[in-house]
Amino acid sequence: MEQIVSEYYADNARKLHGVVDKILLKFGGLLGKDKDDFYSLANEVFVEVMGRYDGVQPFDGFLYSCLCNKMKTEITRRNRYKRKADRMAISIDMSIGDEENSRLADIIADDFDMDKEVLGDKEDEYSKKMTLYLRRLSKIQIEILKLIILGYRPREIQKELHISNTQYSDAMNSIRAYRNVSILL
Repeated sequence: MEQIVSEYYADNARKLHGVVDKILLKFGGLLGKDKDDFYSLANEVFVEVMGRYDGVQPFDGFLYSCLCNKMKTEITRRNRYKRKADRMAISIDMSIGDEENSRLADIIADDFDMDKEVLGDKEDEYSKKMTLYLRRLSKIQIEILKLIILGYRPREIQKELHISNTQYSDAMNSIRAYRNVSILL
């Protein structure tokens, strides 16, 4: 048992962290902060596995399967928590009453102006830059931008504007081209 512990915890638990990283890649990876949480969870599982290990099967496989199960359970728990929070959230843009045109934001008294808050005194400067940027784009590129703003996906945009995948890609490259975007900076 001492040999197993020293093998997994040598060089600041490098082998244990490697197993955890391999499992997390299978689940799609996580942020650095979340990785630290899973490393801590792996330490707990390791201690538990050491107590349950009977020596019949290889330790590496036993530990791996226990870590997979525990991490899958933890990821599922975290995702459920996120979905629960999402269900409880409401948007000020959601429809209220029987009318689809009536929104919650319409009945809240507020003098907050997002453009003014974000742009401040530079609103005219940004408006001029945006106008210059838009003048550099073709009509089809501007139409693509409008549809992106409305939430259309690339395939939907291609279908809506009757353009090919290549035409869409070329237009997006031009929209994102430094020579065009640099005006906004």
